[in-house]
Amino acid sequence: MSTESPVLSPRSVADFWTVVAITAIVHALGSLLHEGLGHGGACLAIGAHPVSLTSVYFDCSRDSRWVSAAGTLANFAAGLVCWLLLRRSRQSSPRLRYFLWLLMTLNLLDGAGYFLFSGVGNIGDWADVIRGLQPAWVWHAGLAVLGAGLYFLLVCVAARELLRFLPAGEDRWRTARRLTWLPYVAGGIISCIAGAFNPQGMIFVAISAAAASFGGASGLIWMSWFMASAPRWFPPSPEPFRPLTHSRSWIIAGCIVAALFIFGLGRGATFH
Repeated sequence: MSTESPVLSPRSVADFWTVVAITAIVHALGSLLHEGLGHGGACLAIGAHPVSLTSVYFDCSRDSRWVSAAGTLANFAAGLVCWLLLRRSRQSSPRLRYFLWLLMTLNLLDGAGYFLFSGVGNIGDWADVIRGLQPAWVWHAGLAVLGAGLYFLLVCVAARELLRFLPAGEDRWRTARRLTWLPYVAGGIISCIAGAFNPQGMIFVAISAAAASFGGASGLIWMSWFMASAPRWFPPSPEPFRPLTHSRSWIIAGCIVAALFIFGLGRGATFH
């Protein structure tokens, strides 16, 4: 009698619409954390006043390096909290754990990616943070090197945590691709649609929505390839495998959050 594990379809271990729904919720939360909690919280902390808030932009009544840096710092803090919760939630449902994994991954990659983006392109939050510091090329080069190194390290951390969502055998890397490529594409589309509604103009779709979702999250595209090319670094998880099955509750919640994110936060709010 054969003892080989049956070949599983990626669809049976990671439901398409459930992953998309979780992705929509994660991107909405990530935007609120970066723009609202990070930039907005720092704006209030320095005694200034919020002017406007959208899914891709926050305007404060006073310019400050702290306000510019706070969005990325909020991303890192949220990523760390999610990592700690993920390590303590081994008995929770696979959907909740995947939500924590994706929220952790996107927050950490967005944070590291912003260093690289601003260091190379001289645009965005961290370009504002280091503006005026001399010699400028040293600051830009240092920021770019820090971002690239940290980004690779955090992709490795996220890949190690992804192992617990993968079945044993030859299905591992196909499932890894589904759990990384699908949120990359779906999240980028959702973020760009929401960004297109912002009143500041389409330029913010390019430098914020598209840059963060397609650029900052690009590690999701090559993560599964990297795992498959270095299997010794990513051995099978000792935890029992549990599939990420279809969930009507997550899908309904994802649709509601996506609508609010696109038509609410996408259009934004102006404060007086």
